[in-house]
Amino acid sequence: MERPSSPEGGLISGRKHALDGLRTIAVAGVFFFHTATEQMPGGFIGVDVFFTLSGFVITLLIMKEWQATGGLRLGVFYAKRLARLWPALLALCAVILTVGFVFPDSGWGGQAEFVLPAAGYVMNLAHFGMFGNSITGETLGPTWTLAVEEQFYLVWPLLLLVMLRFWRVRTVAWATAGLAAAFLLERFVLVMAGAPLGRLYNGPDTRADELLIGCALALLLTCIRPGSRAHGSLQAVSRRAALPAALILLAALFLLEEPHTPGLWFSAFWTLGPTVLSLLTAVLLGALVLQPAGSMSRFLSHPWLAGPGRDLSYGMYLWHIPVYLLLMPLVQDLPLRITLSAALTVLFAWASFRLVERPLRRWANEKLEPAVVPSPYPLRTERAPAVVSR
Repeated sequence: MERPSSPEGGLISGRKHALDGLRTIAVAGVFFFHTATEQMPGGFIGVDVFFTLSGFVITLLIMKEWQATGGLRLGVFYAKRLARLWPALLALCAVILTVGFVFPDSGWGGQAEFVLPAAGYVMNLAHFGMFGNSITGETLGPTWTLAVEEQFYLVWPLLLLVMLRFWRVRTVAWATAGLAAAFLLERFVLVMAGAPLGRLYNGPDTRADELLIGCALALLLTCIRPGSRAHGSLQAVSRRAALPAALILLAALFLLEEPHTPGLWFSAFWTLGPTVLSLLTAVLLGALVLQPAGSMSRFLSHPWLAGPGRDLSYGMYLWHIPVYLLLMPLVQDLPLRITLSAALTVLFAWASFRLVERPLRRWANEKLEPAVVPSPYPLRTERAPAVVSR
């Protein structure tokens, strides 16, 4: 069995503020996709970015502990994930239920049936009728992405630990990339079999390749020793590829539209589209890590971008649709409604962070943070430690 050594800093140690800045841009894209669709029809790619980034970060968190201790305390891992994500979601559900009960004719009325799928992290399954008739979820509809991620979190740490027990990290990275390709092939089969759009859009399996691409990137970077030939080669590649990838993603925000009608473009997009968007995101993520002093990293690390991405992006994602639906019958002027929605979304996200997320995160870190004891066993392969906070 391969044993890790103690982390002492490395290629991706410490928090990468540029990743927080990328979160801000991604959540802004999702916001404008839902509120100003004609102006930003491709804002949905913010979800693809989040999936890839989520797989990337969660794998780095797992590798941090594995490299320090030779294992992962799964109970602590899952408890910290719940403490990080669930309270803000439950607070959202409680507020919507209360306001909808007191003001049943408001945009938050009649939402009770959506609370259990949202709070139970199965909204994605409910979207395509896994439990009977499909549901929209309305104010809580966007929680389908949280469900996909949480379902992935249930499986991935266990699978990763099994692979790490028998294989070197580099081999695990290749195996993870192979898994992503397998899920791409599965999505192709579903498309060819005429699977409905709801199934293709919301399935935990049809989005698994995006998360796994982020995981594979994290494992690859974990293998790279700073200053090595591989490090230099990847830096050279990222310098050439990062700007084109960023420009393509930026253009896609304004030009790309999801196809909804069966046909050649529908089949091509729903087979390859998520994977291509995820690969472009992975190129960008790699560049931000490999070139921390680059112009793109400096731009995304600016406090005005990194701060909201670090503290408010989760709350903004949770609250943007409920706020917009609440304002729809009250504010008829679209530009004014979008402006008010943005302001109130940020306000609710700030309240969620200060009153719910941050206090419980601190409690979880104090109560659940595992004691990291360096392993006495020597390395059998070259690795740089992976540490990225979330």
